[in-house]
Amino acid sequence: MRSPKDFFQPLALGAPDPVREIPFRPSRMIHFFDPSNPKMVAKVPDMATKADVLLGNLEDAIKADNKEAARAGLVEVGRNVDLGDAQLWTRINSLDSPWCLDDLITLVTEIGDRLDVIMVPKVEGAEDIHYVDRLVAQLEARAGLQRPILLHAILETARGVANVEEICLASPRMQGLSLGPADLAASRRMKTTRVGGGHPDYLVRADPVDGDIEGARATAQQDLWHYTLARMVDACGTAGILPYYGPFGDIADVVACEDQFRNAYLLGCVGTWTLHPKQIEIAKRVFSPEPSEVLWAKRVIDEMGDGTGAVMIDGKMQDDATVKQCRVVVELATQLAANDAELAEAYGL
Repeated sequence: MRSPKDFFQPLALGAPDPVREIPFRPSRMIHFFDPSNPKMVAKVPDMATKADVLLGNLEDAIKADNKEAARAGLVEVGRNVDLGDAQLWTRINSLDSPWCLDDLITLVTEIGDRLDVIMVPKVEGAEDIHYVDRLVAQLEARAGLQRPILLHAILETARGVANVEEICLASPRMQGLSLGPADLAASRRMKTTRVGGGHPDYLVRADPVDGDIEGARATAQQDLWHYTLARMVDACGTAGILPYYGPFGDIADVVACEDQFRNAYLLGCVGTWTLHPKQIEIAKRVFSPEPSEVLWAKRVIDEMGDGTGAVMIDGKMQDDATVKQCRVVVELATQLAANDAELAEAYGL
């Protein structure tokens, strides 16, 4: 058992001090790219002007023969590409793979000063985070890094869901958590081959009229991922880290994609993965508060004064609980508007 005081000490001599609070930078979309693909790498500077986070993917979707090329390509991006305000993340290979160790050694020692977050796939318990935490600290010390690299776990196994709270609390490096629906579906033996989103057979049906079970009865499609996402959001909130929706695999169905992203946003997620450029604009739109919401929230905060008591505004009661909700919206809007003149004008900031 570790003392909470140990969390304030580096895990290796010479490593930077752990963060006390996870910095919140806009991360509405974590946009994946294949560093082994020269055509995709050539588009990185342009993507950096559109996406909050660019993630060099080394794991799934990268063929085994391309693993080393992807790692080398990401090093080149980290060394030579000006990303402006965009963050640089990576998703390493799984901890049980033959590539994971080289991923960590190479990336931390060669571009650790440019790398913001390491995404760890298929995390099943705190022990997985403890392993990466200690190793990254040793590599940071070797590289002489001045700031710690943060960790982000993907929730994509049944055991990981069962241990989600301890995963979130495993290290001060923990930046956030993403839902990994495809691997999670396989781990749970769910009978769906979709990557995120709903399923037409997962539904509820209205009661029969006058006992006529064959008659017309309304149905409503349900969300396969609601329980997991809600539990993930609560676990992240408990640990003071950030929850994200994962991939939406049907690139062509931009309508359902927007619905799924909005559900995640309303539940408390701060962003999502984007797998295609057309999803970047959807994520930007969904995970940026509506201007009308921001203006209303500002009005409530102004009229509530010190935030105590209750007031009536346009026939609606506002109290200390609602002013807290409004502050969440205004704080997010302020952060997003800092680097977006169009949003700043829309928000009146």
